[in-house]
Amino acid sequence: MNATSIPSSAPLLPPLLSQMLKRYGPLIAIIALHIGLFYALRSGLVHQVAKALPTEIFASFITEEPAPQPRPQAAEPKTVPVVKKQITQPTPRPVVTAAPSPQAITETAAPAQESKEPPAAAAPSAPAASTAAATPKTISGVSYINAPRPVYPPLDARMGNEGTVTLRVLINEKGRAEKVEVQKSSGSLRMDDAARDAVMRALFKPYLEDGKPTPAYAIVPINFTLSK
Repeated sequence: MNATSIPSSAPLLPPLLSQMLKRYGPLIAIIALHIGLFYALRSGLVHQVAKALPTEIFASFITEEPAPQPRPQAAEPKTVPVVKKQITQPTPRPVVTAAPSPQAITETAAPAQESKEPPAAAAPSAPAASTAAATPKTISGVSYINAPRPVYPPLDARMGNEGTVTLRVLINEKGRAEKVEVQKSSGSLRMDDAARDAVMRALFKPYLEDGKPTPAYAIVPINFTLSK
């Protein structure tokens, strides 16, 4: 039995057309794509799609903050009960005095023998350690080696003040005035001070007693008189 070929119902493309499609197919697809894009631009479809898309996207990250930890509370001071100790006083023990044994020998102190020596004579009372120093004598007249030269106070001289100062002077063994006292004032303290300074600078002849220089008091008058 001979096999018979079954004719295909689909029409076959001519070989020339198929070669043209293979060669120019990609170019035709690119041209069609450009035509579609141009149509979309003319119809405003691209602008609508661009408006529908979001322009900017903001993203923010939220970090969880740690919850604040509670502060530790100060521990309350513990109250310690005070326990009073009872002090037990020791019971006093009786003091036992031992009785002396019969064999104990007690020594008795021998009576002191009276000394037959006669008592020593009482020492004579010692003289006083120091005797009161004799007060210097007060003499009536004095002699000078360097007589006192008082300086008249300028204010008293301008005011015309005059007067006499009576001084009580203690003259030592060297003829110097050791102590000067105003016995009678002239009425002006300035003249009294000037008279005292003059006597302290003066040099007296020492007072002789039994040929020996001895301190003595002397009354020395100093006159302040303006020459006219």
